[in-house]
Amino acid sequence: QVQLVESGGGSVQAGGLLRLSCAISGAPVGTFYRLGWFRQAPGKEREGVAALRSVGSKMYADFMKGRVIISEDKAKNTLDLQMNGLLPEDTAMYYCAAAYGGGYFSLRAGDYPYWGQGTQVTVSS
Repeated sequence: QVQLVESGGGSVQAGGLLRLSCAISGAPVGTFYRLGWFRQAPGKEREGVAALRSVGSKMYADFMKGRVIISEDKAKNTLDLQMNGLLPEDTAMYYCAAAYGGGYFSLRAGDYPYWGQGTQVTVSS
């Protein structure tokens, strides 16, 4: 049974940085076709932040380009998200997600069947 558990969230001031980590159990991180980070702020829809595909390609949302790096650690079996230059509008619950098989490489939440419970990121001005 695949389980995803996020950690690393917290409260920072604008311009600060955080490193989120998603511990994966039930399968090696390299067996997933695509892995991603998403976020959801109160009253807003869940949106994709960054995604990584098994062949190594990466995808970033326009609003995060240049400020985040997604990576996987096969030794630790984690999916990580380094976030720099955080802004108050980045305040949200952040989720990691995973999917097997082929299909599109996307930042669409519906393309990911496995989800963690989320970790809160709060950025103050």
